[in-house]
Formats: sequence, C-alpha cells, structure tokens
Amino acid sequence: MKIVFSLLPVLLFLVSLFLLDSFKLVRIKTLILCLIWGMASAASAYYVNTFLTDKLSLNFNHFSRYLAPLVEESLKILLIIYLISRQKIGFSIDAAIYGFAAGTGFALVENLVFLNRLGTESQMAIWILRGFGTALMHGGCSAIIAMLLIDGIQREKSLLFSIFQGLLVGYLLHSAFNHFFLNPYLQTVIIFTILPVVFIIVFQKSTNMLQNWLEIEFSNEVEMLRMIKQGKFSGTKAGAYLVSLKKHFDPEMIFDLYCYISLYMELSIKAKRNMMLKENGFQIIQEDDIIEKLNELKQLRKQIGKVGELAMQPLIRMKHRELWKLNQLRN
Repeated sequence: MKIVFSLLPVLLFLVSLFLLDSFKLVRIKTLILCLIWGMASAASAYYVNTFLTDKLSLNFNHFSRYLAPLVEESLKILLIIYLISRQKIGFSIDAAIYGFAAGTGFALVENLVFLNRLGTESQMAIWILRGFGTALMHGGCSAIIAMLLIDGIQREKSLLFSIFQGLLVGYLLHSAFNHFFLNPYLQTVIIFTILPVVFIIVFQKSTNMLQNWLEIEFSNEVEMLRMIKQGKFSGTKAGAYLVSLKKHFDPEMIFDLYCYISLYMELSIKAKRNMMLKENGFQIIQEDDIIEKLNELKQLRKQIGKVGELAMQPLIRMKHRELWKLNQLRN
C-alpha cells in the first residue's frame, strides 16, 4: 500500500490533466519523453546535490531549503525549454501537461529511492505526505514554470527572460515547501486542494483563448485566401498594402511576398482545420504534399529575408504561435 500512496496520486493527476486537453495538443510520445526526462533529472539531481553538499559543506536543512530547489527545478525544466524553443509547445495547456509530466517522473524516482532507503517499516503517514504533497509539489512547480515560460514567449519576451521568471517562481514555491512554514499535513491538504483548482482555471482560460484564436483567425484567413484565388486580393486592405510595397521592392520581391502570403494562408488554414477536427474527435486530414509545401514556405521565407518579414508584419507575424501552428502540420 505504501508504494501505491507514494506513486499513484501524481500519476492519476497527470492522467487527469491529459484528459482535460480537449484540443488534443499533447502528443503521447512527447508526454512519455517528458516523463522519462523527469526520471533522468532526478538521477542527475542526486549526483549534483551530493557533489554540492560535499563541496559547500552545508547542513541538510539549509541545502534542501535554498540550493536543492534551484538544482532540481533547473534540471526538470531543461527539456521543456528545448521543446518551446523548437516550437513543440504552443499554449499554456500543453506546457502545463508536459511540465507536470517532467515533475511526475522526478517525483516517482525520488519516492522510490526514499521507499528503498526507509524500507517497509516506515509509517504510512510519510508516504501519504510524499504522495499527495511532495510528488504533487514537484509536478506543480514544473508545470507552473512551463506555463510562465510559454506565457513570456507569447508576450514576445526573450527566451532568457522567460526562463528566469519561470525558474524564479518555481524556485520560490519549491523552497517555501521545503521550509515547512505550515504543518506538513496542512501543507499537503492545501496542495492537494488548490493545485487542481489552479489547473482548471488556467485550462479554461487557455481553452477559451485558443477557441477564439481559431474562430477569428480561421474565418479571416479563409476569406483572404478566397480573395487571392479569385484574383480580388488587390481590392482588400491587405492587398492594397501589398501593392503599396511596389515603391520599395523590385517586382521579383513582390512576387515572392505574394507567394509567401498565399502559401502561408493555405497552410495556416489546414493547421487550424486539423486542430478543430481533433477537438471534435475526427481523424485529421493528411496530405502527401504538406511537407513539400512547408519546405517551400521555408525557402520563401529565406528569400524575402528579414526585410521582407518586417514588411509583411501587418499581414503575417511569424512569432512563436505561428511557427508552432505550422509545426503541427509537419508532425
């Protein structure tokens, strides 16, 4: 029973978060990868913490309160930083789930190590506290860091600043937990009660934002692509803007910009279409020429260069969410 209380709560919480993902943003393979990474980071943290304890000659209480949280949160979140930098994470929902998965992997290994050290003679209360308190704290801190990371990126903050703000909050929460300002039982009850509420609020807000983003952008892009294919694009405000660029660019560049916006609209619509199909439980539409078109868009982006991208910003802003959206097609 002790292993059940120490491991099952955080696993069930992770499954619950996965089921809350109505848009199916989370990929099973990536989720398992994050879980494995969390396990590996727990092993790494053990050696790093042991090394630092010996070198700095700190007593256990001081180390666990001030330095261990920094080491552990930094290691847990490394894979999430990589996934965000590669546009594999687009919203708070998938960021939270992947972050919690990394924290879950860490907590599983840590609790198994403690179970092995303390043995079966230890009190059941310890494992209830570790399963419902410490394990959920690890998952919760990693998820909060991941959400703050993606929030910073979406607000067009630098990756470095986003990492700093996320790690700072995660570190403070982890450190406060290790200080035991409150009675351990009360602390565990608070975590077990408040954490689900926080995630439900964040998920509802993110889902509404995603829904609005899909509906508004989708209808606008469909209309714009229709005008382009009917040869009426120049009569729109966007088309008039593109025509005005003739004063600044040669005809070849204008042609590339036209192809770029047309191809981007087509791919963006297909990416959103697939997201809406997944949300409603339908099979996504796979097309043989998608990779070819994505590569063509990449080549066009190189051809127009930074100057062309800046010129197209009133029409297309190739920020994190746009790159993530197109990445869904490639995957």
